[in-house]
Amino acid sequence: FLELLAYKNSSAIVALSPEMKKGIISKKIDTNKVAIIPNSSDLEKFEYNEKLAIDFRLKRPWLKNRPLLVYAGTFGKVNDLSYAVRLAKALIKQNTEIRILLIGDGFEKQKLIAEAKKCDVYEKNLFFENPLPKKNMPGCLSAANMTANFVVDIRENWANSANKFFDGLAAGKPIFLNHGGWMEDLVLDYDCGLCMHGKEIEVVAKELDLKINNNDWLKSSGDAALNLAKSLFDRKMHALQLERILHLTINNKSQMVNEITRDYYK
Repeated sequence: FLELLAYKNSSAIVALSPEMKKGIISKKIDTNKVAIIPNSSDLEKFEYNEKLAIDFRLKRPWLKNRPLLVYAGTFGKVNDLSYAVRLAKALIKQNTEIRILLIGDGFEKQKLIAEAKKCDVYEKNLFFENPLPKKNMPGCLSAANMTANFVVDIRENWANSANKFFDGLAAGKPIFLNHGGWMEDLVLDYDCGLCMHGKEIEVVAKELDLKINNNDWLKSSGDAALNLAKSLFDRKMHALQLERILHLTINNKSQMVNEITRDYYK
C-alpha cells in the first residue's frame, strides 16, 4: 500500500534498474514518468593503481601472485554467499591456485565461516575479512583479478543494483555473476565477465579456472568492463541525468522524464 501510494503521488520516479522500472509500471504507473538511473561507477576513484595492488597482496601472505576473486559487500541471506563456499570446495577438488576473498559483515557471516570450516576450505582457498575502509577499496580492486556479485536464486533479486558491480566495472575488472537479469544481459552483451547462473558448481569452477588464468581474456574482459562503466554508469553522467529530471519535474514536465534515459537500457 505504501509503495503504491508513493508511486501515485510522485511527479517523477527514478528506478535503479530496468527490471525495477518494470516492477513499478506493473502497478499501473505511467511509464513516461519513470526514468532509470542505476548506481554509479566512480571512474577516478577506482582507476587501477599498481602500487596499491602490490601493497594489498604483500599484506596477505596467503595470496602472493595467485588469481583472486573478490566479493565485497553484505553477508546476508539475499547474498547467497554459501555459493562461494561451494565454489571454493569445487576449486580445491580441481587443485587450482585460485583464492576467493569475501570482505564484509552481516547476519550470515559466522554461519558461513562455520560452513567453510566444515567443507575444509576456510583459510585454504576461501578467506574472510572485515569491511575495509572506503579508502582501501581501490587497492583491493586493483589487486583482484575478478570481482563477484552473488545473490540468492530468486528472480526478484535479479533486479538489484549493487554498488559492488559498478565498482568492479570502474576498476576495469571482469565480473563474475551467479544470477540472471539485467546485469547478466550487460555482461553478455559487453563480453566483460562470466555469467554462471544455472550451471553446476563443478562446471563453474572449471570455467572460472580457465578464464582467470588466461591473461588475454582478463585484459580484454577488463577493458570491456571499463568501457561499459564509462559509457553507461559514469557518476558524472548520472548526475546530469538526475539534474535534467529534476528540472523537468519542477517545470511540470514530468511526463517527459522517461526520455532522459530511454536509449541507455533495454
